Amino acid sequence: MAEERPGAWFGFGFCGFGQELGSGRGRQVHSPSPLRAGVDICRVSASWSYTAFVTRGGRLELSGSASGAAGRCKDAWASEGLLAVLRAGPGPGPEALLQVWAAESALRGEPLWAQNVVPEAEGEDDPAGEAQAGRLPLLPCARAYVSPRAPFYRPLAPELRARQLELGAEHALLLDAAGQVFSWGGGRHGQLGHGTLEAELEPRLLEALQGLVMAEVAAGGWHSVCVSETGDIYIWGWNESGQLALPTRNLAEDGETVAREATELNEDGSQVKRTGGAEDGAPAPFIAVQPFPALLDLPMGSDAVKASCGSRHTAVVTRTGELYTWGWGKYGQLGHEDTTSLDRPRRVEYFVDKQLQVKAVTCGPWNTYVYAVEKGKS
Repeated sequence: MAEERPGAWFGFGFCGFGQELGSGRGRQVHSPSPLRAGVDICRVSASWSYTAFVTRGGRLELSGSASGAAGRCKDAWASEGLLAVLRAGPGPGPEALLQVWAAESALRGEPLWAQNVVPEAEGEDDPAGEAQAGRLPLLPCARAYVSPRAPFYRPLAPELRARQLELGAEHALLLDAAGQVFSWGGGRHGQLGHGTLEAELEPRLLEALQGLVMAEVAAGGWHSVCVSETGDIYIWGWNESGQLALPTRNLAEDGETVAREATELNEDGSQVKRTGGAEDGAPAPFIAVQPFPALLDLPMGSDAVKASCGSRHTAVVTRTGELYTWGWGKYGQLGHEDTTSLDRPRRVEYFVDKQLQVKAVTCGPWNTYVYAVEKGKS
């Protein structure tokens, strides 16, 4: 039996399809709310219209536009078109069964595709009860991953020893065993971090981060984040809603009338829009696309340990267990009790007020799930 832990999962943001978001009613939850089965959940994966929950007892439950349940489940990964499920094999050995289902199938009938996989030695569990390596969409063998489009099984180059893999709307980020970051896929919003808007067909090393050891990567819809072993945050890609914590015109225009505009590129390749109205009379810079990794400082010099990205919002957990969010907030996915969008990190006060220490965060496209424990308990 899995060890009982003192924490629980919370949810906030979009729930227009009936996704489990605690006590939420209607289409959105603006403040963190405990999930009904929060103590038992060990893994959350959210798509736009449904969410997959895996319990410590190995039960998979779907909530939202897709419903259904299954047993003997080790992991699940939800995308809008399909659901990937890693289930325990029938025998006592380490072999597992990977299944890909149509999301609307409710896990009934036969999967679209299935394959046996042999996991490598799993790492120790993190505070949320998840293995540190081998989580879907990265397969337990760390040599391949499951894709949301056929062919569902995608092998990685033999020289890539993957530790973590994250898939955005059009791009992929891979963290290798040495702490290096690779990216590939669509690049039209600068989400690959190579300084251009060009696509990459194969994994390409982020040269701008060479010499820095990364511990975590996260892919949003069209932006990317990584966290170094020393707690620094690097962020790049599309800044349409302030998800890079850089000034964005969309948010500035909420309260200002723009008099004039010019577009240019900075020396580092970032696309900048300048408008009138700065306090000193000089044009104010607005960044729409940041194609190189940019260093981001959290308030009070906090160090980051985990990050997750939604479609257009970003969430980071600090070493002291605080949660910061920013970007698009229309559905309450930032957790600040309103629907304000932000172009700078802001601490979610709910967890501070409740004396809770945040241990893990998982963003869906328009919502956010958080695992937290009482302060003073591990």
